[in-house]
Amino acid sequence: MQGARIPQAGRLRPVLLAALLWLALAVAVLAQSAATEPDYADWEREASRAEELVEASDTPPDVLGAVRAEIVAWRDQFQQAQTLNGTRIATLREQIGALGPAPAEGETEAEDIAARRRTLNEQLSELQAPGLRAVEAYSRADSLVRGIDDELRTRQTSALLRHGPSPLMPGSWAEAVSAAVQLARGIAADVRERWVGPSGETLPARLPEVALYLALALGLLVFARGWVEALPRRMSERASDYARDAVGFAASLGQIAIPTAGAYLLVRALDATGLAGPWARPILMALPVAALILFGGRWLARRLFPASGDPPVCFPEPMRLRGRLYGTGLALALALHHVAARALLPLSGTRGGGPQDSRIPLEIDPGAAAVFHLPLVVMGAVMLFRLSHILRRAREFTNTNTPDYGDAALALLGHAGRFVALVAPALVLVGFVTMANAILWPTAMTLGLLALLVVLQEFVADLWVLVTRNRDGSRNELAPVLIGFAMVLLSLPLFAMIWGASVTDLTETWTRVRQGISLGGIRLSPGAILTFVVVFALGYMATRLLQGTVRNTILPRTRLDEGAQNAAVAGLGYVGIVLAALFAITSAGIDMSSLAIVAGALSVGIGFGLQNIVSNFVSGIILLVERPVAVGDWIQVGGAQGYVRSISVRSTRIQTFDRTDVIVPNSDLISKEVVNWTRGNLQGRIIVPVRVAYGCDSRRVAQILTEIAEDQPTVLINPAPVVVLAGFGTDSLDFEIRAVLADINQGVTVASEIRHQIVERFAAEGLAIPFTNRQVRIVSGDGAVFGVPPKPAPPAEAGSAGGDEEAGEGEGKGAGQR
Repeated sequence: MQGARIPQAGRLRPVLLAALLWLALAVAVLAQSAATEPDYADWEREASRAEELVEASDTPPDVLGAVRAEIVAWRDQFQQAQTLNGTRIATLREQIGALGPAPAEGETEAEDIAARRRTLNEQLSELQAPGLRAVEAYSRADSLVRGIDDELRTRQTSALLRHGPSPLMPGSWAEAVSAAVQLARGIAADVRERWVGPSGETLPARLPEVALYLALALGLLVFARGWVEALPRRMSERASDYARDAVGFAASLGQIAIPTAGAYLLVRALDATGLAGPWARPILMALPVAALILFGGRWLARRLFPASGDPPVCFPEPMRLRGRLYGTGLALALALHHVAARALLPLSGTRGGGPQDSRIPLEIDPGAAAVFHLPLVVMGAVMLFRLSHILRRAREFTNTNTPDYGDAALALLGHAGRFVALVAPALVLVGFVTMANAILWPTAMTLGLLALLVVLQEFVADLWVLVTRNRDGSRNELAPVLIGFAMVLLSLPLFAMIWGASVTDLTETWTRVRQGISLGGIRLSPGAILTFVVVFALGYMATRLLQGTVRNTILPRTRLDEGAQNAAVAGLGYVGIVLAALFAITSAGIDMSSLAIVAGALSVGIGFGLQNIVSNFVSGIILLVERPVAVGDWIQVGGAQGYVRSISVRSTRIQTFDRTDVIVPNSDLISKEVVNWTRGNLQGRIIVPVRVAYGCDSRRVAQILTEIAEDQPTVLINPAPVVVLAGFGTDSLDFEIRAVLADINQGVTVASEIRHQIVERFAAEGLAIPFTNRQVRIVSGDGAVFGVPPKPAPPAEAGSAGGDEEAGEGEGKGAGQR
């Protein structure tokens, strides 16, 4: 019963998907019907203000972002307003179409019809006016959004290309020392003022809270460290063989969560003292995320380069040890960069800095900032270079359980990472600090995200092993690969955000995608494509279900033979697929007239490049309609002979008598000569040649052969078998038995039985079957003859020994020559 429920559940999934799709479409229709006409006067004021702000070069980026959000909201209203009166407009168009085509120039029509047409066209123009106005306003709003995006992108590019002082300049070091002293004094002043101020007075009352946070933090960071490190191994040992890897992976996540929680509690303990002021608190608030980056990077390095077990990439143990070391070092550099960019050194033109109130109250000179950035960039570049040096050889140690694209991507990013690691410090030294940071840290985060995808793909394979209970072949099945491919697609927005894309950029991209692209007058959008796929899939499933019902229920009760039944089922399938495609196209809102233009363009390509495929397709339809060849027929076409097993759209599959399949194009079955042994009826003639030695009674031989043929149960009496003397051979009289069988499929068996009986009857009658008798003589180089019995030597006579010897030698040579 369980085996029967699973297919039913699988069949219900497309139905549920279709129901959800129709529900979404219904919600969209209701939203469109509830749309109201926007306030165009208010929009005019807002659009004019936005245009002024875009044209002004000193408008802050955050102001442009706020204006952009307002314009996007207006654009959404205009998009909904484009469908106003949609139902009524469609009705009027149908009414106008029912009046017939409009008269051409110089022609007239009945006055009442012309008056009715004018009235309907006037109503149509009035109803279309709000939608056309919304289209115009939408175009203006969309243009403003594009202009703001271009302006922000231009400013960001200018900031990335900005050149500042080199950190090698003595003045930059002086500014850096001054900034460091100011930072230290500011933090010390904060602590001193709060220690003797209100915060210091209330500190004793907060000591229990501070002690609690501190105790929990130390417990998680110090005492729980060994337990967390050993937890994956302990959990894996207790799990079953199928769940061992998946349980170990899940338990290893505690190596991120518990230390990060400990770092967060430690920050809460320090913040609860109240001693951290505006100088120290920004740094303190950036530490939890930095801890997450550090512990997450260390966990990822351990999963990608494990000390034991089955790694995603089978690096040797020394390379794995270095990979864990350099991966953790790169995570540490990235964590330090996060603290600096968040609180100390926000970079212009990037989105790494935090809000203004989360930074220290110190304006750091660009030269000093370059000095502070230099050690961080050098540290990150060194770790990235060493790690990339290992990863670039990932394809040399491919794991058969990991998809090839993961190893290829790691190797490619390894080569790119080495180049970035060399370029970034050089850019800092020449003064392009922002550009150096903009390429170094995104490369490191890209490497981390790609490594995470590889590790998650391994985890998905472990889960699939747990589900299927098959440890050997489950990792290479289709489902884990498809899930991994889906994870890659879902991670694309994350890759884009790593390299500077904002949420608004991604939203705008999705808006463009949702609107679709125009192809030959047809606008394709994700909704239209999804509707087409779902409707076509449902139509295809319905067609297959109908084919199965007709094949198993209806056709067996008819008088049609097997070939006609197969032809009927195949034709029903073609009709169902065509109807499903038409319904899907209509449901997706694709204009059929536009498809006609596309079809006309494709016909040229079909005529030249796909003519063989079209010819085979048409030939397949002819085979199904005329049925010169049907499934189950024994045919011979060209050099292929066997039974027809299937007739598809393009080709026909013939199973030969040695159980091999021959694929014959359908056009060959129409244009070439085809021998069909079983079409119409199964009767067929066999010819059995028989050779008899000279001297035998030919009449008696013919009588015996006739009796043998007539004794066969499948040989027809009408027409009766015939025995003919076909000719006089070199060594024999040549007879032929010609008999018609009721089932030609048994021809080989009947011919074999006839030959057996001929051997038995000829032996009993004393009739000889001639055969060739060959005598082989092998003569060696010295004249010795092998394979021939020696002849007795004649009596020797005096004086003749030498002559006989010469004659024998000559005869031997002559025989050898013959």
